Amino acid sequence: MPNINYEKRGAVAVLTLNRPEKLNALSRAMILALGEALDQIDEDQSLRCVILTGAGQRAFCVGTDISELPNLNEVEARETSSRGQSVCDRIEGFRLPFIAAINGIAAGGGCELALACHLRLAAPLAEFSLPETRLGIIPGYGGTQRLAREISPGRALEMMLTGRRLPATEAHQLGLVNRIVEVGQLLNQAEALANEIAELAPLAIRACLQAVTRGIDLPLTEGLALETELFAALFATDDVREGTSAFLEKRKPMFSGS
Repeated sequence: MPNINYEKRGAVAVLTLNRPEKLNALSRAMILALGEALDQIDEDQSLRCVILTGAGQRAFCVGTDISELPNLNEVEARETSSRGQSVCDRIEGFRLPFIAAINGIAAGGGCELALACHLRLAAPLAEFSLPETRLGIIPGYGGTQRLAREISPGRALEMMLTGRRLPATEAHQLGLVNRIVEVGQLLNQAEALANEIAELAPLAIRACLQAVTRGIDLPLTEGLALETELFAALFATDDVREGTSAFLEKRKPMFSGS
């Protein structure tokens, strides 16, 4: 897959944006390849978590490859936005948790990829921005919507209207980042977190993801109803029997995902 490295480490998939000479800028081919990688991961029932990171130490991803933009017409621009949104939507709605290991700059489409992930770990020098207004455009991969939901509309608009960069420490204070991790330990810490998740009941993990990602945009009463349906559905699974029995028998559960 063009500039996308896929590595399987036990129950964890590691996807690396591998174009460090261009600070992992997203070409059209990379977006399509990322979609193909998601297809492969989705077919592998042994996987329990996914890590998304960037090659090199300077950037997670600086966004869309600007060289591909100047000659787009309106129809092609709509296709570009839809293609990027489709990948980000798929990450957010994926059956497995996505952990972004943000090793440097996350700008534009790179910030939007990070926003689509469920959990985010960042190196101390990582920074986030949606600077598209400097180019005469706006974020097109979901950034206008996801960032406002993460840190408040006012804060999100300030970043977009000024193009300012949000350092990792401030991103952590705002709740945009779960943890700040030394760059040399970033991937190790992301993998440790992924393996911690992988040991738990996969169907329950999936239900948690659905409850939050689908429920957050619903009125509270509808969100609570969704939670009840997901909670009840788990009682038709073997994992509930195993989990509760293991707790009562004081042993480690062996979840099968069924």
